[in-house]
Amino acid sequence: MALTAPATRPANARFSSGPCTKIPGFSLDMLADAPLGRSHRAAIGKAKLKEAIDLTREILGVPAEYRIGIVPASDTGAVEMALWSILGARKVTMCAWESFGSGWVTDVVKQLKLDADVKEAGYGDIVDFTTVDFATDVVFTWNGTTSGVRVPNGDAIPATREGLTICDATSAAFAMDLPWDKLDVTTFSWQKVLGGEGGHGVLILSPRAVERLESYAPAWPLPKIFRLTSKGKLIEGIFVGETINTPSMLCVEDYLVALKWAQTIGGLKGLIDRAAANAKVVWDFCAANDWIANLANDPATASTTSVCVKFTDPRIKDGAAFAKGVAKRLEKEGVALDVGAYRDAPAGLRIWCGSTVETADVEALMPWIAYAFEAEIAAQA
Repeated sequence: MALTAPATRPANARFSSGPCTKIPGFSLDMLADAPLGRSHRAAIGKAKLKEAIDLTREILGVPAEYRIGIVPASDTGAVEMALWSILGARKVTMCAWESFGSGWVTDVVKQLKLDADVKEAGYGDIVDFTTVDFATDVVFTWNGTTSGVRVPNGDAIPATREGLTICDATSAAFAMDLPWDKLDVTTFSWQKVLGGEGGHGVLILSPRAVERLESYAPAWPLPKIFRLTSKGKLIEGIFVGETINTPSMLCVEDYLVALKWAQTIGGLKGLIDRAAANAKVVWDFCAANDWIANLANDPATASTTSVCVKFTDPRIKDGAAFAKGVAKRLEKEGVALDVGAYRDAPAGLRIWCGSTVETADVEALMPWIAYAFEAEIAAQA
């Protein structure tokens, strides 16, 4: 029997998990105020960078005593700066449940060669935080971009912990409520939830993290791009917009545009609500169809940004080939771009539901997933 394609298409087919879709209504004209061809050290460049830091603090609710810096090399650069500059003073606990968390384990265990307790969970689950010793320094991702699971809250992290918490929050910042009193080092890239351009990271330090930086010097040499201190003191300029190397002022302007858009929709609450509404559409679709399921095994830990789903129909012979076939059909139809599961993750789809995505587009996509599923089942047969 011939399949009938759905009548409605998403107005925006960009569901990539990074770089993510731009803010609604975006146009390049919005970047006209970027100080192109000007030094980032000039007054106008410094002012733009400082404004980006100040708006980040305002929207995320970062405490006044925490430092916020714009650093090179996206979230990866921010995490690496923290790992290489801060770890080594005490034992480390590494928590990993997806590809990027596993990458941080490799850095700490094989590159830095530190004494680390490695706690791992499979795709679809997170580590049980009640088993983590917070007398150690603890490294973890808040939201698993490749696994579709997140830490539900910071309740298991003691406020009186002895060690530092280092949190990769790149797919969580601006879409999830981060408990700042439980986080000592927090990193993200604005190319995720706010749909900014790639290449820049944000590093947020608690007073406890600053104290560690100023009281401990790692045994290994640090390249210039990782150095956060000079003569035993924090380089304060990094945290007022004096970046370590040259940033793209066009990308900074793009971030400012996204931050100001966030203010117009209710700030952090508005951003969180938009992502939650988008994710619920996918969750409800999975609940209504027995051939598809959320990769997250516990609804309490299901991501509201990088929503990962798997196909469960017993007729599927080759899960990886089937999922790729569905993703290819969706892209060919022009209704969903870049929704294949991450290369290291279980076969399925990864649908970005972050705050710049419109709920109506997620709703329009669901019948197309059903259509592509049935078409691929028929082709397999």
